[in-house]
Amino acid sequence: MSKTLFLIFSHDITAEQKLDAQNTLGISRFVGLTPELKDLWGQIPADIESVGDYIFPVWDWLSVNSDRGDYVLVQGDFGAVYHLVNLASDLGIIPVYSTTERNAVEVRGSDGTVRLTHTFRHVRFRKYA
Repeated sequence: MSKTLFLIFSHDITAEQKLDAQNTLGISRFVGLTPELKDLWGQIPADIESVGDYIFPVWDWLSVNSDRGDYVLVQGDFGAVYHLVNLASDLGIIPVYSTTERNAVEVRGSDGTVRLTHTFRHVRFRKYA
């Protein structure tokens, strides 16, 4: 049976993530948000009381396009992720997130500035539980 991974996050999926999803989750198809929905998801206003109504278009898109047993990679604003994980679970869609190794390099400038560079590398997908 063919499984789809829906991509609900602000970045593009990496080749390493795709390979892992194919090998460990049995994914054969990847579906990203439309440009409009990706903008909506990536720019959730900090000043709104609740994100439920705001992210409804993303929820509606997922519910129309997915099937029970599909996966959804959800990362972003904590409140929006919480809502979408719960809604996806109610539909029988399996919500996952990408775990990473993080490496930081700090460089101190002679002028007193500090530059901190983070490098992230995908390790595995985890189910929200």
